[in-house]
Formats: sequence, structure tokens, C-alpha cells
Amino acid sequence: MKYNDMKAKAIALYSGGLDSLLAAAIVARQGVGVIGLHCILPSVDPQKPPESLAAAQLAKQIDIPLEYYRCDEQYMQVIAHPEHGYGKRANPCIDCKIFFLQKAKEYMQRHNALFVITGDVVGQRPMSQYKAMLRHIEKESGLEGILLRPLSAKLLPPTIPEQKGIVNRDVLYAISGRSRQQQMQLAQDLGIRNFQSPAGGCFLTMPQIASRVKDLFAHPPYSTLDLFLVTIGRHYRLHDKASIIVARNEEECIILDRYKQHADFYLEPDFKGPVMYGRGTITQNDYLLLTQIIARYGSPTMTENSIALLIQGQRMHNLMVDKPIDDALLNQMRI
Repeated sequence: MKYNDMKAKAIALYSGGLDSLLAAAIVARQGVGVIGLHCILPSVDPQKPPESLAAAQLAKQIDIPLEYYRCDEQYMQVIAHPEHGYGKRANPCIDCKIFFLQKAKEYMQRHNALFVITGDVVGQRPMSQYKAMLRHIEKESGLEGILLRPLSAKLLPPTIPEQKGIVNRDVLYAISGRSRQQQMQLAQDLGIRNFQSPAGGCFLTMPQIASRVKDLFAHPPYSTLDLFLVTIGRHYRLHDKASIIVARNEEECIILDRYKQHADFYLEPDFKGPVMYGRGTITQNDYLLLTQIIARYGSPTMTENSIALLIQGQRMHNLMVDKPIDDALLNQMRI
């Protein structure tokens, strides 16, 4: 690749967090045409327009165009079978980063860009951001020499864009560790006023979500929609062949209803109460238990006590409500 023969463009792996905003802005201010790549995690509703996401709105501060990659089945397999293993929960941070950088490389080639930018800070995250792992991730992603980390560049070997003078190393940074004080000051200097708050990690690091994800992966088949739905409702495993999601409020009822055609089975009460989204296979022996769970969270009456059962989107039965399930038994089923 002859750098001098091409207009200098770069792909910034962009999350909407402070570090990724800063990294993209630093390089853009050097006259490089920066294009942000925002990878949309499965925790985001599949029907939500990318342009409406907070990350998309925040990018307007630094005036960079965005491309979007919505996590698909390929990403699902990376999460289910991580080569480098999981962190404390269900978070395969190293494999995730490699995968997203490989996607950034694809976009780099698509746009005839020269290098990839990330907001990595040396030592900020224990699993994926110490120097040896940063080098390993760079190699595994196929971006050796063309992966620029502006916030910690002076702590790392010079990249090809720096060596070629496309990016001035002198005005890059040597930030390390978990403190965000330097980034906060830099944001003020660059006029970045809004950004997503630093968090402990993605949704896969949350204990309850991680339990659901591991249960999901232990009971294939599954899809990226299933990975979104682990963030919705109360989750219970009926038995090895079936699990259910019980909505907690009206908003979750609306979400589950939107995707009911994807459910293996689905229950709708004719009284005030939650809908139920099911995965797997059930038999008539399960019907009583299902009605008891809905009765536990709903308000059936003498005249309104029926629940419609849909199998594969087709209305099959009207089930009559029985007494509510005992909480101790229900808690044993909770995922």
C-alpha cells in the first residue's frame, strides 16, 4: 500500500464513549478524513434506527460521519465460543475487540482508508488493555503497524501512519491507567461537552445478564434476537427443553409482543397481566405451570381468567388460569 498515493483516511472504532470520541477528534484535527464505525451490540433493540442512538448524536460534536455494523450471527458465535475465554462473567473482551477490529479492517479496505483508530488506553482495562495484550490484539486483527491508539501512542511503538508523517506523533498522548482526569481535561480543550459515562463494562459483564447468556448458549439453537431478549423481563427455565420470559411492565409487553412471531410459544392473558415469550418445546404437561406463573404476576378475575397460547405464531389453545405458583418454587426456576 502506497500511502502517498492515497488521500489520508482512517476508520475510528467508535463507541460513543469519551475515549473513542477523543481518539477520533485528535486524528481528525490533523487533517485526516476520519470515518467512525459504530458496532451495535445485541443489547440494542434490533428495530431501533442506528441514527437515533446516543452514540450517533454524540458524534456530531466532532463532525465525523458514521458507519454502522449491527452484530449478527457471526458475532454471536464469537461470543458463544471465545478463543481467549471469558472475563468474570460472560464477557469475552479480547475476542470481542479482535472481532470488531477485523470489522474495522473490512471497512478500512472498503473506504480505501489507511489505518484504524481506537480509544484504547494502556492499563485502563485489566483484561484487554495491558501492553502485551494490545500487541496481541493488533496482530490477531491483521492490523499490525496500522492500528493507532492516539491517547497512548507515545507509550507504544510508532505506527506506519506516524512513521510516514500522516499523523504527527508529537501531538499524540501518553495516557495510561484507570484515571480519567487527563481525558476530561482533553475533552474540555477539544470542545467535547457530552459523552457516555464510563461504565464497568458491556451488558455481558452484568451478573444477571451473564447467567441468562450462559443458559442461552447451553440450550441451542439461539439467535441474536435471543441475545437482545436476555435484557428484557424475568427469565425462568421450565425444564431442559424450554425457557420463558415474563414481561415486568407495559413497555416490556410491547417489546415482547413485537417479536412474538419469533417465539416458539407465546401466552397472552385476557386479564391485566404480563405476556410470556417462550423458547424451546413444551407439552400439555407444562400448561398448568405456565398459567400459574402468569397468575402470579397478573390479576385474573372470575370472568377474565383465560390465556391464549400461541405455538409458532399460531393460536392453538385457550388456557384457564389456576392458582398462582408458589414463590419458592418460582425462585428455583429463575435464571
